[in-house]
Amino acid sequence: MNLPTIGAGTFRLQGQQAIDSVANALDLGYRHIDTAQIYGNEAEVGAALANSGVPRGEVFVTTKIWIDHLAGDALIPSLKQSLHKLRLDSLDLTLIHWPSPGGKVAVAESMAALLEARALGLTRAIGVSNFTIPLLTEAIDAVGAPNIATNQVELHPYLQNRAVAAFAAAHGIRLTAYMPLAYGKVLKDPTVRGIAARLQATPAQVALAWSLAKGHAVIPSSTQRANLAANLAAAQLVLASADIAAIDAFDRGERLVGPEFAPAWD
Repeated sequence: MNLPTIGAGTFRLQGQQAIDSVANALDLGYRHIDTAQIYGNEAEVGAALANSGVPRGEVFVTTKIWIDHLAGDALIPSLKQSLHKLRLDSLDLTLIHWPSPGGKVAVAESMAALLEARALGLTRAIGVSNFTIPLLTEAIDAVGAPNIATNQVELHPYLQNRAVAAFAAAHGIRLTAYMPLAYGKVLKDPTVRGIAARLQATPAQVALAWSLAKGHAVIPSSTQRANLAANLAAAQLVLASADIAAIDAFDRGERLVGPEFAPAWD
């Protein structure tokens, strides 16, 4: 499974705004769309996909299973509901969105259900999101690292998740960086802005190019067509090693997403 390097995220996008963002992304050339059950926009994403004119086989679609549906007898029915909303016969990638709070549902149980969903043809690939090293170890023990396409985690210059990244890389599991622009905070950084000015790029392109240089996939979102276009072009921006090192120095463990049910972070 080839996970596209840059995808269009849809977190916090609702209604017509979600439809327009996905429609613009597909029109601009994005071929990975990321959504989730809890986002409440799968139907809008499905509408945009259906109306885009882009052949289904050319678009990589990811959704994520919410914590209420992680039990073995609940996961597949919930995935079928997602498919109905998305107007799809199958997903390209289905992830556990968050580990079960307090370990109520064992990782092995949810991973087994995901494997079954794949066997049934409901999804081409499976993976996890917001998994720590101990939880990722449980997932690997349950289904084997080759069956885990990605671990989608918050990752940006201020939270580089180096321990998780190193562990995942050692097991051949790619990270997908969500919130890669740190809610826009990184765009105001003087160092990033200086690099962008020198390279005639946008600060967002510099931040995304840094993540890409690390080997991560990224799923930035935007409601603005111009920003979507610029973000996609980050794949062509090559940073010098000195620029990468300068951004490496930003790491301060600044986590922006930490719901009360989150696991004990590494």
